[in-house]
Amino acid sequence: MPYGSVNADLMTTSDGVSSSGLYGFKNRLINSAMVIDQRNAGASVTPTGDAYTVDRWRFQTSQSSKLSFQQNAGSVTPPAGYTNYLGCTSLSAYSITSSDIFVIGQSIEGFNVADLGWGAAGAQTITISFWVRSSLTGTFGGSIFNGASNRSYPFTYTISSANTWEQKSITVAGDTSGTWLTTNGKGMQINWGLGNGSTVSGTAGSWSGNTYWSATGATSVVGTNGATWYVTGVQLEKGSTATSFDYRPYGTELALCQRYYYKYKASNSGTMFGSAYNYSTTQTLGVVKFAVTMRTNPTALEQTGTASDYGVLVAGSGTTCTGVPTFDGSGVESADVQFNVSGVTAGQGSFLRGLNANAYLAWSAEL
Repeated sequence: MPYGSVNADLMTTSDGVSSSGLYGFKNRLINSAMVIDQRNAGASVTPTGDAYTVDRWRFQTSQSSKLSFQQNAGSVTPPAGYTNYLGCTSLSAYSITSSDIFVIGQSIEGFNVADLGWGAAGAQTITISFWVRSSLTGTFGGSIFNGASNRSYPFTYTISSANTWEQKSITVAGDTSGTWLTTNGKGMQINWGLGNGSTVSGTAGSWSGNTYWSATGATSVVGTNGATWYVTGVQLEKGSTATSFDYRPYGTELALCQRYYYKYKASNSGTMFGSAYNYSTTQTLGVVKFAVTMRTNPTALEQTGTASDYGVLVAGSGTTCTGVPTFDGSGVESADVQFNVSGVTAGQGSFLRGLNANAYLAWSAEL
């Protein structure tokens, strides 16, 4: 289909523009211009295990503290049209073993890839495109696999010039075998390898019933001390041709991220998290409304770990928490949070609040 021609099934052009001139969800990846970073706010992180970097982008590893990640690491100029990228830096010259895994990638909710029809005849072809820059050159690898990790497709791409942004495109024929979820579970995962062992790597360019995280013989970023690998402008779309990047409004991209991770951060010393009720003289239970409907019920609460960051306001008088906020259950729309305090009057209404700009409450419903 020529660029810009009409797709009658979706009433969109091949670059994702609808007949009314509005964009659809062409790019199935979220935050692929690396703009949203709720967890780290641009700070560098050195994962000791699996961890999220910028929103929706998860690092998975078999070894601790071998790589660091940061939004705009190294402060290089991004490709034209972009303001952010995700940067990875190797912290040692680590020699990978046969089973080692070092990947960065994103899991896609089944609802967002259901139309690809994978796992049956007629499975749709996809194209992955991205901008990449590395201090290393050579053949690099990655993979796609299903939620059960028992169908995988290793792929390769080549970086020709060191420390230069290059745009890559990889076309993958849809898998006609296996089970690919079309619910709110993990429909698909895409990985970029940063160093993977021989038993977790496979031949590039074909589907396999094994769990392959990357392609055999791919360059190992973690194998060179100080090596860098940067990426941005990542797109996964239906079709056999890479089209223009699907820019979405910042508010839209943030809301898409908040379905999987929501961080309610205090902006000052009086930020109110939600209304509450003092059900004893030492315990206050409040409700915090999520910004969007989350993918599933979160099962834990994240906070600073410091009780003095939080307090309760009752009838104009404030009190500081005696313990950190704790999780008391949630649905997909809101969560119950308990603040431990002292000296409040049971039965009174109150407000949960942050006492400084460090205070936050956060929930994860990641895949």
